[in-house]
Amino acid sequence: ATVSEPAQKCCTENIQPFLTSILEELMGPVSSGFTEVRLLFEKEVNEIIQDFQKTNDIMKVKENVDQLMNLPFNSVKMEPCYLKVNLLQELLQDLKSRFKVYHIDFVIQRTQNFMQELMENAVYTFEQLFSPSCQADSAKVATTIEKVKLRVLK
Repeated sequence: ATVSEPAQKCCTENIQPFLTSILEELMGPVSSGFTEVRLLFEKEVNEIIQDFQKTNDIMKVKENVDQLMNLPFNSVKMEPCYLKVNLLQELLQDLKSRFKVYHIDFVIQRTQNFMQELMENAVYTFEQLFSPSCQADSAKVATTIEKVKLRVLK
């Protein structure tokens, strides 16, 4: 009871007025990181489509989809996504001094973990939706891959 009123007053006067602007500032790098994940997934699936259109080999498509499943764990390909979030380091330094925000590295690492998890979910969903249609007519495979890609991206 003794601490509640002063703490609430402190938050209302010193923190709450800044929350909206802080959130907007932090969401820029986070949003661009997640956008990069989306673009990477889309690029990789487009490459599968292009490869199939060149070779018309359904076994090669299966191999490419298997490789796609490893995408979230491919640090080289995921690196551009992670780099977008590293901008938080600079933004959070200002918050650290103003609001005593600590564990900046944890915030960045957790955001990157969420990005990897999003990619894992995307490739898993893609594989689950595409696998049943893998046995389909080879003329429809590219169209099917495109439809599944669009569904995952939704």
